[in-house]
Amino acid sequence: MGDRVRGKAIIVTGAGSIGPGMGNGKAASILYAREGGRVLLVDRDPAAAEETRRLIADAGGEAVALGCDVTSSAECHRMVHACLKAFGSIDVLHNNVGIAIPGGAVELSEADWDRTMQVNVKSMFLTCKHVLPYMERQGRGAIVNIASHNAIRSLPVIAIAYAASKAAIIALTREVAMQYAAKGVRANAILPGLMDTPMVTAQLTDAYGGDMEGMRLQRAALCPTGKQGDAWDTAHAALFLASDEAKYITGTTLMVDGGITCRVR
Repeated sequence: MGDRVRGKAIIVTGAGSIGPGMGNGKAASILYAREGGRVLLVDRDPAAAEETRRLIADAGGEAVALGCDVTSSAECHRMVHACLKAFGSIDVLHNNVGIAIPGGAVELSEADWDRTMQVNVKSMFLTCKHVLPYMERQGRGAIVNIASHNAIRSLPVIAIAYAASKAAIIALTREVAMQYAAKGVRANAILPGLMDTPMVTAQLTDAYGGDMEGMRLQRAALCPTGKQGDAWDTAHAALFLASDEAKYITGTTLMVDGGITCRVR
């Protein structure tokens, strides 16, 4: 156990995994707890949140699981009060919820566009709306929003709604950071590159003809490092931004991509 976020009350949305393996939110939750954080594990799937809680508890960490749909304002209000009841404060908000539906402007349905924006962008707007008043009253707080390098770079598989939603997260983060900079609240975004996570496997495999191993090999070949990143890479970046080590960092975007955005294809 470490001390980098010792005693901080941390909300992680999307704290479970969509399937077997380690997703970004799950890894971040475990790492926060290892470093002394008290973590509210928020997930639409209560069983997924509970699995993360059990892993944290087994390692001697402190966490509470909460089934919650963060696309609902009422549910976000309930989330805030659950954190205050459990821990007495809200020091970090880690927004990790997101979906990816492949398709361009013609192929993607209007319903899938709306769903992507609701899950990826509206959820972060609502969590910030309900958390920020408490952080402002405390005079401190850190928000970490998980975007994607697809916000600034096109990928081989076109997912227009996903890309647009992740670009919106950068702007949302910047505006929150500027509005609350003088109030002791920081906001930053992480842009993961090509990552090998359960969400990628669950939501993008069909775009590669159902060939999971072929998908992994193709994606790894695009990375300058010759391999994809994993959930722990994103989690360690989030830990830094959430900690007091990053006390003078706000409104920024941190690339966690193995250098892929530097490459010219």
